[in-house]
Amino acid sequence: MAASLKTINDLVNDEIGQSFTVNALPALGAEITHIDLSRVLNHKDFLRVKQAFLDHHLLVFREQDITPQQHINFSRLFGPLQIHVLNQFQLQGYPEILIISNIKENNNPIGLGDAGAFWHSDLSYKEIPSLGSLLYARQLPEEGGDTHFADMHLAWQTLPAHLKNAVEGRQAEHTYIKKYAELQARSSWRPKLTAAQLEEVKPVVHPVVTRHPDTGLNTLFVNENFTSRIIGLPQDESDDLLVQLFAHSIKPQNVYVHKWQDNDLVFWDNRSVIHLAAGTPDHLPRKMYRTTVEGTSPLAA
Repeated sequence: MAASLKTINDLVNDEIGQSFTVNALPALGAEITHIDLSRVLNHKDFLRVKQAFLDHHLLVFREQDITPQQHINFSRLFGPLQIHVLNQFQLQGYPEILIISNIKENNNPIGLGDAGAFWHSDLSYKEIPSLGSLLYARQLPEEGGDTHFADMHLAWQTLPAHLKNAVEGRQAEHTYIKKYAELQARSSWRPKLTAAQLEEVKPVVHPVVTRHPDTGLNTLFVNENFTSRIIGLPQDESDDLLVQLFAHSIKPQNVYVHKWQDNDLVFWDNRSVIHLAAGTPDHLPRKMYRTTVEGTSPLAA
């Protein structure tokens, strides 16, 4: 899960540690307070943050005042960063940062305004999906803008036996374009994909049930935005089974709703968590910066 030793040594040092606290949140995640991510973490603090991430699957860092480069540096502690296919929404000078925003300048969107409209795990459509994403609040609306997160470890543990039997050992196809035309029809935020961009997001196949590479826990690795079919089943049977899996995954007991505060940074595990953007009124500006850490090939449970 961690970056190479060289990368960690470049970004972590032996400064005096920080006295931060880790408090579990309802259903999923933990809030970390009294930590300053603009400072370079020492090894002990990094390892404590890493363990909290593995224990809770999602971390909320409050009251952060960080530059784009500091955002990138902290993200790189956990691995190399992935560049999103919609490169027109990169932060200028920082290609590792995707702008998620409903703001337009000269009638042109500065970021992806409808990101997260369906439940998903970031970059599950890649051959090497994401380890985790780090989303930083730069400008928040007066209302709306919540993000919902669902625990896919818990979803697997509580899945009825007949559904477990139906998916064990199976694989599923993931494709970035599954919902793309629908999103384009619904809003003005989705640009037409170029031939080069389409080449980046060819369909891939992953296990339906994966084993987390760090915790060893089994997780349900499907999501409504990108999982298009279960391999080996007729399309109608696959569709029906996926609908049941999606519905079970987002039961209220599996879900944490994050109500953003100014300068929150939220870091979640894409290997064990799916998420959904609840939406923001068009007239209320919202701007977020996101980095995405590269993971490893999903392991079959």
